[in-house]
Amino acid sequence: MIGSIVFIVLGFIILIKGANWLVVGAAALAQKHKVSELAIGLTIVAFGTSMPEFVVNSFAAYDGYCDIAFGNIIGSNNFNLYIILGTTGLISPLVVQTSTVWKEIPYSLLAALLLLMLANNCFYRRRRSCRALMDWCSLSFLVVFCGMSFARLSTLIYPNGMMLKGCPTCI
Repeated sequence: MIGSIVFIVLGFIILIKGANWLVVGAAALAQKHKVSELAIGLTIVAFGTSMPEFVVNSFAAYDGYCDIAFGNIIGSNNFNLYIILGTTGLISPLVVQTSTVWKEIPYSLLAALLLLMLANNCFYRRRRSCRALMDWCSLSFLVVFCGMSFARLSTLIYPNGMMLKGCPTCI
């Protein structure tokens, strides 16, 4: 019992110190490469909030508890969408760009439908060909998402390679 408490306290101390190192190091590295402060802040927040879920999901999947990993992903996304975004919208009106409405939201809905199809046993039988199809669909979505992100980022960079500073869409 005492050993467990010591490990919890020690882990919490290491977590706080590691988070501090991450923030200071990432901010220094980004400033060295002249990245905007908004991009630094959003990236660190995104990485910092995703890392605990990544660790939990990795250990759960490794130990064979895929349901925990899957539930954690769905629950986290729902919480972020409905609670965080909803609270922010209540405090201050949200400005949504037309590119978000016409490109990113339909892509997100399509990805959610694909996830429903792939995670539900009613739509297919678990055969090797279905597994290959699931892998290719997932990989295709990842490649398309990375391409969309790169295309959007490339429009936010000046010809000399400097990022737009202070731009609200510089993520």
